[in-house]
Amino acid sequence: MELKTLCKWITIIGVLLIWTVKWAVRPWFHFNPVITFLLGVAPNLLGAMLLPIGANWLLEKYIDLRNVVFMRWFCIFCFLLLVINEYLQLIPVFGRTFDYYDILASAVGLYFSYWVMMKYFFSGSYSQKAE
Repeated sequence: MELKTLCKWITIIGVLLIWTVKWAVRPWFHFNPVITFLLGVAPNLLGAMLLPIGANWLLEKYIDLRNVVFMRWFCIFCFLLLVINEYLQLIPVFGRTFDYYDILASAVGLYFSYWVMMKYFFSGSYSQKAE
């Protein structure tokens, strides 16, 4: 499977999973506190994991995430945007809640995605087809 197609399907399935957790599981089912906590941070974790993968799919013509330095800066920039987004939730107009655990989950998800993509791109185990 071509890398762009793989990134596309991972992104689509990931977004559907996030929506399922946010709008089908959390509001309608009740779990013990540990599972409730994990479901609370899951959208941030999964969303941060999808950022580099989705960017590789949607912005492949404009950015080259196979470059290690560029990938690091991209992930740092994404993390800064995730932190700003979380702090904007302190403004009551948005009707959302601020949580430090969401920032931590975003950092873990972004780091995991960075690690997997760097290993995947630079291990030589997967080569991108020329278009």
